[in-house]
Amino acid sequence: MSLLVGEDFFNLFRTFEHSAFRLEVREGYYEQRQLGQFLAGQPVDLSYMDAWLALMIRARVEGRRVERVRVVSRPHSAYTRYGLWLCQYNTQSGEDIRYLDRARAAGLPDHDYWLLDSCRLYIVRFTDDDELLGAELIEDVASVVQHGSWRDLAWHHAIPFPEYVKAADVAAEHPAGT
Repeated sequence: MSLLVGEDFFNLFRTFEHSAFRLEVREGYYEQRQLGQFLAGQPVDLSYMDAWLALMIRARVEGRRVERVRVVSRPHSAYTRYGLWLCQYNTQSGEDIRYLDRARAAGLPDHDYWLLDSCRLYIVRFTDDDELLGAELIEDVASVVQHGSWRDLAWHHAIPFPEYVKAADVAAEHPAGT
């Protein structure tokens, strides 16, 4: 299995033409230092996101869409609470992020993926400790079509970030109020 990592992985988001979709199904991800800062009510060092947010702004200006569905459990994990707070930066840069309660996610896969332009599929691989390994290109046409179907299913049932926060009665804010 060959994985795209680092700048090669990042370049995927410079090269898509129309749309990039991500399904996120994990309870936690790699930003452990930032999560610790968030949970302690400290200022969170978001410098790791600078290049991503700039790229998202450029995509939005160019008319390209970046969409995500985050499948989350109830009660929310510590990482989900961090992700809800962090989502404000992603959505301000142009990403359309929606939330789907895990109880309503029947039929979706148990892995994260990116689907670019409905034809390039990358399964995102992680260690058991939530460290990002990279993205594996899947070229099997039937798999690409299946993941497109899962995208449509997830998108149909997911709730846009602002509505989710309001409907779920959750605070999408830093514990210290910053």
